[in-house]
Amino acid sequence: MLLDFRSMGGFRYVLYTVTGAIMAFLILPILFIVALSFGSSRWLQFPPPEWTLRWYRELFERSDWLDAIITSLQVGVCVTALSLLLGVPAAFAVVRGRFPGRDLLNAFFTTPLIVPLVIIGIAIYGLYLSWGLAGTFIGFVLGHLILAIPFAVITTSNALRSFDESIEKAAIVCGATRAQALWRVTLPGIRSGIVAGGLFSFLISWDEVVLAIFMSSASVQTLPVKMWSALRLDLSPIIAAAASLLVLLTVVLLALVAIVQNYGQARAAQRKEEPLH
Repeated sequence: MLLDFRSMGGFRYVLYTVTGAIMAFLILPILFIVALSFGSSRWLQFPPPEWTLRWYRELFERSDWLDAIITSLQVGVCVTALSLLLGVPAAFAVVRGRFPGRDLLNAFFTTPLIVPLVIIGIAIYGLYLSWGLAGTFIGFVLGHLILAIPFAVITTSNALRSFDESIEKAAIVCGATRAQALWRVTLPGIRSGIVAGGLFSFLISWDEVVLAIFMSSASVQTLPVKMWSALRLDLSPIIAAAASLLVLLTVVLLALVAIVQNYGQARAAQRKEEPLH
C-alpha cells in the first residue's frame, strides 16, 4: 500500500522537520570545520575571534603540506586511469561474458567493499614489506587501486546493462566491425557510467586514510595521512584548512557525478523517443 504524504496533513511537516534535523546533524560538523579554518587563533577555537586566510596561505606555502597535496593528486590521477583501464574491460566480462564462474568474478570485484579496511591494510603492509613497496609511490597507487576498481566495475556494469545492445548490433549489420561498433557506439553510450566510475575512483584515493597510513613513509605521504600525523602533534587550524580543501574537492566531484549521470539518463531517454529511420 502506497502512502500519499500530500493527503496526510501535518505529518508532512513533521517529516520535513525530521529530514531537516538529520541533514543538519550531518552537515553542521563540516561547516564547523570550515569556520575553524578561517579563524585567527593558533588553536582550534570556536567561535573564531577574527577571520583570516592565514591558514590557507600556510597550507600552500609550507613544503610538507604542499608535497602531501601534490602526492594525493598524483596518486588519485594514476588510480583513476588504471581503475578505468582495468575496470571497464572487467565490466564487459561480467555483463556480457558467457563463461563458468562469471557470478563468482562479479562477487570478487565487490569484495574490497565488504572486507574491513584494517584487514586489507594489514595484508597489504605485510605483502609490501616482502616486495619492497612499503612507503613508495607505486605502493600507494596499487593499494588505492584495490579500493577503486570495484567502483569502476560497478558503475560501468550498470551503464552497460541499461544500454540497448541492439544499437551495437545494428552498427555491425550496417558494415562496422565489432571493434568499430564498440568504440563508436557502445562506449559513447555508456560514457556516463565510465565517467562516474573514474570520478568515484579519484574520490576514493583522494579521501582514503586507513590504507594510506599503512603505506606511508616520511618521504611519501598523502594529504589525509599528513592531517592524521598533524593531529597527533598539535591542533593547528591548518588542519581545518586542509580538511576544508578535501571537502570542497569532494563536493565538486560528486556534483560532477550527478550532472554526468543526469545527462546520461536524459540522453538515453532521448534516444528511446527518437523514431527509427
